[in-house]
Amino acid sequence: MNWNKDRSIVLSRICVVLFALLLAALDTGAYWLVGLFIRLRGMPGQTCVFMMTSIYAGSVFGWITLWMLWKLLGNMSSGRVFVSANVRAMRTVSWCCAAVAVVCALSTLYYLPFLVAAMAAAFMALIVRIVKNAFQSALEMKNELDYTV
Repeated sequence: MNWNKDRSIVLSRICVVLFALLLAALDTGAYWLVGLFIRLRGMPGQTCVFMMTSIYAGSVFGWITLWMLWKLLGNMSSGRVFVSANVRAMRTVSWCCAAVAVVCALSTLYYLPFLVAAMAAAFMALIVRIVKNAFQSALEMKNELDYTV
């Protein structure tokens, strides 16, 4: 099998759809899953409200991220790689990761293991931000070359 750019983009789009289905399943089943989790762990009832708030707040940023990734992959599949729309999409993804990091960090006030998710989301925000900066620099260089020719 010859692995190329087009197949990689198709695989990435399949992964985005898969994550969207998983996020939809989480959004749909969170009420029951959190209730079960709270009962099994013997946690206070108000923890359920906090946890549901954390999950749905994070979900909003998850949906935005998935949409931006879909648009980014669409641009790349049509040959538009170093364009300002891709830089904006990556900036939005990095801010969404940062927002989820904040949501998870606040959630440690009632459930300490959210700290792991907060650190992972903050690290992802950093990685996406660095890649966004590289894309932005490449876009600026591309624009300079376009004007020189």
